[in-house]
Amino acid sequence: MLDPLILLALMGAGMLAGFVDAIAGGGGMITVPALLSAGLPPVGALATNKMQGIVGTGMAVLTYWRRGYVNLPSLVPAIALTFAGSMLGALAVSQLDTSLLDIAVPVALIAIALYFLFAPKLSDSDKVARLPFGRFVPLLGFAIGFYDGIFGPGTGSFFTIGFVLLFGLGLTRATGNTKALNFISNLAALVIFIPQGHVVWPVAVVMALGQIIGGYVGARTGIRYGAKVIRPLVVVVSIALAIKLLVFP
Repeated sequence: MLDPLILLALMGAGMLAGFVDAIAGGGGMITVPALLSAGLPPVGALATNKMQGIVGTGMAVLTYWRRGYVNLPSLVPAIALTFAGSMLGALAVSQLDTSLLDIAVPVALIAIALYFLFAPKLSDSDKVARLPFGRFVPLLGFAIGFYDGIFGPGTGSFFTIGFVLLFGLGLTRATGNTKALNFISNLAALVIFIPQGHVVWPVAVVMALGQIIGGYVGARTGIRYGAKVIRPLVVVVSIALAIKLLVFP
């Protein structure tokens, strides 16, 4: 049984992570080290992180959807393929050599950060799509869902850059759609983690309470300030993730 003060600190970590995750992704940078510091084993920390994180992501999705930034019916095919991709990735992780991702993912994250930092026309206004939304978003969902299943860091950044670059979404709509598909990829992982008994439920519940608050406030902040807050936070989170993966793999 964990000390009540440790549980309170984990709740605070969940709240902060939910806020960051609702805007730019990367909340796991806060929660996974916190869970490991609290004494959870690595697999237990990852499973519990998925469980508490999905609550905050769900709150963020609900908030973006209620404000009109997510059209869930248009995402149904992408939701199905994201779930399938994440499941396949989770099942295949033991069969694949993921060592190349140790370098490739940080490089990709730095490239995303540079794009968001220097691209002059990033805003909340939708642009002309380079690819048809209905046909190609499911493929994006499957590919990034598969990546999330086998590795994971930067999933939110990859979804966001895809929605902006390929489908012309403004940053706030891109973030809302990102949260919806990220919720599904996390859910697929939990389908495997929960039956295996890896989730530490008392910790997950306490952190989920923090995630509900953080996810709601973060989504409202993203909606209110739009590109002004989403753009710099994506840059910071992407660079921080890249540094973490390169220096503390």
